[in-house]
Amino acid sequence: FQAEDGIRYRSPSRGLGDVYKRQPLFLSCIKLGDNLMKASDLFVRSLEDGGVEYIFGIPGEENLDFLESLRESKIKLILTRHEQAAGFMAATYGRLTGKVGVCLSTLGPGVTNFVTSAAYAQLGAMPILMISGQKPIKKSKQGQFQIIDVVEMMRPLTKFTKQIVHGNNIPVLVHESMRIAREERPGAVHLELPEDIAAEECDTQPFESVFFRRPHADQKTIDKACEMIQQAKMPLILIGAGANRNRTSGALKKLIDKTGMYFFNTQMGKGVVDERLSTFLGTAALSSGDYLHCAIDRSDLIVNVGHDVIEKPPFFMSPGGIKVIHVNYFSAKVDEVYFPQLNVVGDIADSIDRLANKIEKHNNWDGAYFQRVKEEVEAHVKAGSDDKRFPIIPQHLVSEIRKAMPDNGIIALDNGVYKIWFARNYKAYEPNTVLLDNALATMGAGLPSAMGAKIIYPDRKVMAICGDGGFMMNSQELETAVRLKMDLVVIILLDNAYGMIKWKQAGMGFKDFGLDYGNPDFVEYAKSYGASGHRVKSSDQLPILLKDCINASGVHLIEVPVDYSENEKVLIDELESKICIL
Repeated sequence: FQAEDGIRYRSPSRGLGDVYKRQPLFLSCIKLGDNLMKASDLFVRSLEDGGVEYIFGIPGEENLDFLESLRESKIKLILTRHEQAAGFMAATYGRLTGKVGVCLSTLGPGVTNFVTSAAYAQLGAMPILMISGQKPIKKSKQGQFQIIDVVEMMRPLTKFTKQIVHGNNIPVLVHESMRIAREERPGAVHLELPEDIAAEECDTQPFESVFFRRPHADQKTIDKACEMIQQAKMPLILIGAGANRNRTSGALKKLIDKTGMYFFNTQMGKGVVDERLSTFLGTAALSSGDYLHCAIDRSDLIVNVGHDVIEKPPFFMSPGGIKVIHVNYFSAKVDEVYFPQLNVVGDIADSIDRLANKIEKHNNWDGAYFQRVKEEVEAHVKAGSDDKRFPIIPQHLVSEIRKAMPDNGIIALDNGVYKIWFARNYKAYEPNTVLLDNALATMGAGLPSAMGAKIIYPDRKVMAICGDGGFMMNSQELETAVRLKMDLVVIILLDNAYGMIKWKQAGMGFKDFGLDYGNPDFVEYAKSYGASGHRVKSSDQLPILLKDCINASGVHLIEVPVDYSENEKVLIDELESKICIL
């Protein structure tokens, strides 16, 4: 602090800052140079200079210097009830903004709770920086209490992980960590800040971020891609998760409008291009055997934009079959089901824009078959949407939620069999309006992901859609949502079982065993946190409740009894008996 005499002082012990400010003449202080800065202050300043707006997490005693530095920062601390949820929120922030989401934990059990969040961000290509505390590394009186090798634990789950051993290293490490997290392919990074390092005085300063642009594909590759597309007779465009970036949506729309090429998407590519367009075939919610796979199997070339093999395959390649052009920021990772014939490596938006400028619609292209497949897909997706049986079947649920949500409304899906129904049946109109995880596919992310979206877009309608199993894995974050005064709708699909595994168990011919459980009264559970709880008692009540809750203030939980008997009928029996039209 700076005393009345204008000289800067540091206290010989921590935690008595206010006392020193009030009584500077009566205390023993050490005079500092004008250029010194406390390491935790330097860390927070470096984050500010990196554009960080929020830090999600739960501090511990090893983070108290960092917490004190954060107290007067413009960065807002979002205190959560579990570190895993904090990681999911930070990852969602990274996914939606393209900037690095930041989360904070203490050592030991605090940082081990980041493991699933790290994998979620790493596999899902979401830029995230995890900061964890640690006991003093220069001198400790607590032996190995709560200490594990966090850096080694994080190594296989992140792009970069490091313990900070001197405060002067902080600006470089923060800058490099955030660069690595953002750089394609984005992912998770981790820094460990021991408490004695956090309290150090440093003689370095933050520095400005370095501007950079992604490299562009070379012209010969663009020319070759154009040649392959022009020579094809039935080309298709596939849109994957990597296309969910700024500028890419507009470039793809331009290419599709100009050429009239039909397109489909992966689960995590939903909404990159408006799915109401007349050339949209559908979402590859399954890897094979669905109605749109009739079009894929007939196609002779797929322009695969922004996909990598971490996401569940939208189709399977076979030797001598469909040709594939891989358009991405990085070359294709080849495996048994994906081995493209051409890699167009560089900024996706630039590559697609240059393709759009060069290619014209071809008279040789046959879209008639694709149109017939589209009509078949639309008919089967619509089937059951007006079926008002109770408990509610998935097709009707999806239809009513689509009607209730505005064009730019965001739904965040947890993981369960309903994710397939929403991916297949719910049309997304804008980018990142359907948030789902088709990479790690973890349960428990739905509610925190919706909360992260609401923090970023406070004026948009946001809904979490969770199974009863996934919801209970992070249900405590209802308190966080209420405390933050969010306007949020949470749908709980009630079947009292791990429904997806139960469905697969039956599909393999096994007897029903080991997957049923009980649930709390979700209406009363919501009320106990200060949220509003509602229970759907008939199909006719569903649209009314949805409309009322979406347009109301506060947190609203809606319990929806669901009937999954359609899973086997529609997703197995009907597809196995289908015959691709001629």
